[in-house]
Amino acid sequence: MNNTEIQRVKQRYNIVGNSNGLNRALDVALQVAPTDLSVLITGESGVGKEIIPRIIHDNSPRKREKYFAINCGSIPEGTIDSELFGHEKGSFTGAIGESEGYFGIANKGTIFLDEVGELPIATQARLLRVLETGEYIRVGGQDIRKTDVRIVAATNVNMRKAISEGRFREDLYYRLNTIPIQMPPLRDRGDDILLLFRLFAMQMAEKYRLPRITLSEEAQQMLLRYKWPGNVRQLKNITEQMSVLSTERTITPKELIQFIPIDEESTQLATISHSGDNHSFESEREILYKILFELRGNVSDLRRDLNSLRKQLDDRQTITDSMAPALAGRAVTQHTGTPLAEDAIAEEISEPESLNLSDLGKQMVERALERNGGNRKKAAQELGISDRTLYRKLKQYGL
Repeated sequence: MNNTEIQRVKQRYNIVGNSNGLNRALDVALQVAPTDLSVLITGESGVGKEIIPRIIHDNSPRKREKYFAINCGSIPEGTIDSELFGHEKGSFTGAIGESEGYFGIANKGTIFLDEVGELPIATQARLLRVLETGEYIRVGGQDIRKTDVRIVAATNVNMRKAISEGRFREDLYYRLNTIPIQMPPLRDRGDDILLLFRLFAMQMAEKYRLPRITLSEEAQQMLLRYKWPGNVRQLKNITEQMSVLSTERTITPKELIQFIPIDEESTQLATISHSGDNHSFESEREILYKILFELRGNVSDLRRDLNSLRKQLDDRQTITDSMAPALAGRAVTQHTGTPLAEDAIAEEISEPESLNLSDLGKQMVERALERNGGNRKKAAQELGISDRTLYRKLKQYGL
């Protein structure tokens, strides 16, 4: 293990810690960097796996080429093949042009596949082909394309379990796991916890011009004994919370238990209790569920009101359509001595009020035909409608 080289890397990438597990991971990354071997980085969420592929790329012959970090879990299953391998124009809805995909753009460079355990099975088969032959086919294409890409992957999934459950291909696992790198959890890094705490506390003090918080001896022992299920990310969050919320700048166990569980063996995430108020991530989740249920109820009410309004509009449109001939007839002027449309309307109004709109419409058509001796063209003119509309009315009323 080249300690001098490891210390150089720590300074360059602002890596804090001197634990054996961390130094071992950095040493393996430096040793494998000059090769083209695939690397699989494993470790819990929040341990800092994303720094290892950057170190590998920057210390490899590909360091002047492109580097892409891709979170496989954040890309929808329906589009991930297109994102990785590209697509042809018109291969799917919205494909208005061609796309190279990451494997095309990153040729000669490095691709970091974070959360590789979340890849769909079909995409895993495509990735295996790239690893074996350097070949791939765009979505919707037929031409075989070549790429020269270094692949570094990372996952917090138990890959053995995923393979046994059929969620991950065993052959792909062995292809990716040519060189394994294990990032240690924070609870196994000993005094690195205190070093990281000091770094985060100093960063908060400088950023927000606050007095820097420190830990009493008893509080330091509490931090070292805590299991840190959220690892470095959780430690950073808690340090930031204490920097802002704590009234005292020297953190004692009494103050510390408001931010981490009292049970030293607990693997639960931190619970914040401040100023007498209990506030936990679990209660936040319950509140969120309650809000979602209320929103769903509001959406149902809006949908019901919308349907009611739509029905009212449809009813009004039906009435308007039925009265349209009568209203249009008022503009008709005849010079043949034939009664005007206003006379026909007056006659209809004198009918019993029990008649509905459909009966009124039918009678108006009948009387217009009678007055015009059965001439449909003239009847239509009198009613102020087109010949085609009159024909539909005749068919509708069975005349």
